[in-house]
Amino acid sequence: MLRTLPLAIAALAISACATAPLQPEAKAFVGQVSAADPRAQAAGEEILRQGGSATDAAIAVMLALTVVEPQSSGIGGGGFLVRGEADGDVITYDGRETAPDGATPDWFLDKEGKVPPFMDSVLSGLSVGVPGNIALAAKAHEAHGRLAWAELFAPAIRLAREGFRINPRLNNSLSTAKNRAAFSESGRALFFDASGEPHPVGTLIRNEDLARALETIAKQGPESFYSGDLARELAATVAAATPRPGAMTLDDIGGYEARQREAVCTPYREYRICSMGPPTSGGVAVQQMLGQLERFDLAEMGIDNPVTWHLFLESQRLAYADREIYLADSDFVSVPVEGLLAEEYLTQRSALISQDNAMANVEAGNPRGAFQALADGDEPEEKGTSHLAVIDGDRTMVSYTTTIEGAFGSGLMVGGFYLNNELTDFSRSPEVGGKPVANRVEGGKRPRSSMSPTVVYDPQGEPFMVVGAAGGSTIPVQTARSIIGAIDFGLDAEESLGLPFVMAFGNQVLLEEGTWLEASADAFRALGHRELQIRPAPLKGGALLYRGGQWQSARDPRLASQLEMP
Repeated sequence: MLRTLPLAIAALAISACATAPLQPEAKAFVGQVSAADPRAQAAGEEILRQGGSATDAAIAVMLALTVVEPQSSGIGGGGFLVRGEADGDVITYDGRETAPDGATPDWFLDKEGKVPPFMDSVLSGLSVGVPGNIALAAKAHEAHGRLAWAELFAPAIRLAREGFRINPRLNNSLSTAKNRAAFSESGRALFFDASGEPHPVGTLIRNEDLARALETIAKQGPESFYSGDLARELAATVAAATPRPGAMTLDDIGGYEARQREAVCTPYREYRICSMGPPTSGGVAVQQMLGQLERFDLAEMGIDNPVTWHLFLESQRLAYADREIYLADSDFVSVPVEGLLAEEYLTQRSALISQDNAMANVEAGNPRGAFQALADGDEPEEKGTSHLAVIDGDRTMVSYTTTIEGAFGSGLMVGGFYLNNELTDFSRSPEVGGKPVANRVEGGKRPRSSMSPTVVYDPQGEPFMVVGAAGGSTIPVQTARSIIGAIDFGLDAEESLGLPFVMAFGNQVLLEEGTWLEASADAFRALGHRELQIRPAPLKGGALLYRGGQWQSARDPRLASQLEMP
C-alpha cells in the first residue's frame, strides 16, 4: 500500500539488519560519511568524532564542498535534505533558491519577446536565485544539531585559509567552463594565472575571502548571510548584472525561508522509499520509475540482460513525460503528487511497457487531481550538483543534495564563493501554444529541480539505504538505478554506483561508452530504441553501505582518476 508520511526527516547507504553485534574490543560506532571529494568527507567525519549528529556532519560537508568543489555546489546555491531516523520517521528540508519578487513570467525574454541564447541568461543576474543552503542548514541544525553552530564551520574555514590543492576534476572544470569560472575578476584572481589559464593540478589555493565569509556566518549566525554585509554585497552584485527591472533586492534576500516539506514515500518490493517532493521532480520521478517496474522480475531477467535495462528506459520515459507537464513549485502550481504515485495510476502506466518493443510515442498521463491546461516548457538540460550521505551512531541517516546548477553557476562571485544560476532551471518561455508552463518564472517561486535525496527502509522497517546523485536531469535515473542495483541485484555500494549508465531523453537513448551496454547497442535497436548515443557516464558521487555487519564507504569508481593528486 502506498503511503506518504507526515512531516517528522553521489551517495548511497545500505543496511542488511538493524544493528551489528559489536565485538568486545570494538569501539562504539559513531557513524560514517561519504562525499564526492574526500576532503569534504573528512570534514563530516571530524564532526561525527566530536559527537555531532548526522545533520551536523552533513552541514560541515556542505560547507567544505563550498571550498574544494566550487564548480558544483556551495553556500551560493541551495539544496534539499532528507533525514531518516532509525524508527522510520522521515523529515525533509527545502533550501531551493527563489526568484526575486520582481521577477515576472517574461523574465528571460528579450526586448522583442524572444528567448535569447542560453548563456546570455546564465552569465547575468537574471539567473541568480536567492541562495538557500545557509537557511536550510540553520533550520535543520536548530531541530537536529548537537554541536554549536560555529563548530560546524571549522573544517571549511581551515581548508579555505590554509589552502587546498587543485585536483584533476577541478582543473578540468576550470578549463571546460572557463567562461563562467573566469567571468568575475575575483574568480580569475583565485583560479587562473596571469595568462588567463587555469592553475595546474596540484596548485595550492588559499581563499581568504571565503574564510572570512564563513567566519562571519559562524560567529554572527545564519542571519548575517541574509541581512548583513554579505547580503548587501550579494544584492548589489546581482542587481548590477541584471539587465532589466525587478532585480534581486536586500528584501528578497532577507525574506528567504527554508521550508519543511512533506516526504513522499512509496513501497518497492516491500521496501519503503522516501524522498523529497516538489519543488523537486526527483523524488516523484524515482518512485514512479520503481513503481512501474515492480511487476517485472528484474532479478530473474538478469543484470547483464538488455531487456532489463530496456524496461528501465521505458519506465524513465513515462516518468519524465509526467515530470515535464506536472512538476513545479507546489506553492504556485497544483501538483498532483498523490495521483502521480497512486498504485492504480502506476499500474496503468506500467501496462504501457512491453518487454518486446519500445513505445512509439510517450505522453503524460492523467493522474487523479491533475490540471490539464498546462504546457511542456523549454527548460535546458541541468548540470552539476554534489550529493553526500551521512549516518550517525543513532542510525539516523541524512541524504543531502546541494547545487549551484551549472559549473561555477552564474560566474558571479561574492565573498569568495560562486553564485548559482538556478533560475535558468525555470522554463524561459512562459507559455507554449497559448498554455501557461507550470515551471515558468514568478516572483518568489522556486524552480523545478531534479535533485533526488532519498532514504530507504527494509521490509522490517530498518534503515537500509541513503541514496542520491549528482548530474542534473540524470539524477532521478541514477538514483533509481542504484536502488535497483541494491534491492534487485544485491550489489554493494561501489557496484551499485558503478552500474553502467543508461537513460532515455524522449526517443533518444544514451548508453555508457566502454561498457557492455555499448557492445549491446544492436540489441537495444532490435527492441525499438533507434536513436542511440554512446557517451561517458555522469559522475554520481559517494555512497555508504552496510553489508556483512559493518558500514562501508564508497564513491563512484569513475571518480578515482579525477581525484588523484600528483
